[in-house]
Amino acid sequence: MVGGGGSSDISFAGTFASSAFAACFAEICTIPLDTAKVRLQLQKKGIAGDGMALPKYRGMLGTVATIAKEEGLASLWKGIVPGLHRQCLYGGLRIGLYEPIKNLYVGENFVGDVPLTTKILAGLTTGALAIAVANPTDLVKVRLQAEGKLPAGVPRRYSGALNAYSTIVRQEGVKALWTGIGPNVARNAIINAAELASYDQVKQSILKIPGFTDNVLTHLLSGLGAGFFAVCIGSPVDVVKSRMMGDSSYTSTIDCFVKTLKNDGPLAFYKGFIPNFGRLGSWNVIMFLTLEQAKKFVKSIESP
Repeated sequence: MVGGGGSSDISFAGTFASSAFAACFAEICTIPLDTAKVRLQLQKKGIAGDGMALPKYRGMLGTVATIAKEEGLASLWKGIVPGLHRQCLYGGLRIGLYEPIKNLYVGENFVGDVPLTTKILAGLTTGALAIAVANPTDLVKVRLQAEGKLPAGVPRRYSGALNAYSTIVRQEGVKALWTGIGPNVARNAIINAAELASYDQVKQSILKIPGFTDNVLTHLLSGLGAGFFAVCIGSPVDVVKSRMMGDSSYTSTIDCFVKTLKNDGPLAFYKGFIPNFGRLGSWNVIMFLTLEQAKKFVKSIESP
């Protein structure tokens, strides 16, 4: 189960609140790595001979250092406001709904270990549902994170998160808030399934090893496993999503995929793999550790 004794021990409101809190805490801790990841993914290859052959950002820590030096430390937390909006909605829904949906798929009289395929299906379902609601927050987060790379003297498009929402609606229409919904649903459904199902499965396997109990070490190892699987599986869709949200010249998901493949080669889909794992690995460890403790806390409040 994702969570100490399974979500059935606490109410859905308690699960949602625990999930949203854990996701927000993990977001605050790791968003500098996410900002570095977005900048690396949006960086295109310089064309030979145009004086742009050397990339501005090199490696995760190099990118973090460059952004801090050129734009100040606060720039690393750009997009934290919509990032927290996103985690409250998306994190709360995808994690909070996982157990109820999984139980719905297996039926209430099910006994024994839930099959991995059912866990994956539950993860795909809750990831897709949650991001369909939270897509505007994701779009604003990527737009704000991409802003820092504007040349000196170019005015900023958005003064902050709320201004970004209203500006996008005013200039591009309400539909624009759901830009990139295709790759975003694909990415989040896939990554959510990879994270939650692998956490569930790894934790279940670890607990069968003599000497291991449902403690912080088990949660730590399971969280690392979840992060690794999520990055391996979700990286290509993540690159397409970042490029489509940060650059409006692509006409569709397929167009972005084909142009990226043609111009930058297949390795471009694993661009930022290390920062992505640094980000998702640490994000998952922090989120799951916090989630397990938050659920214990909620259970102690709710239990008579």
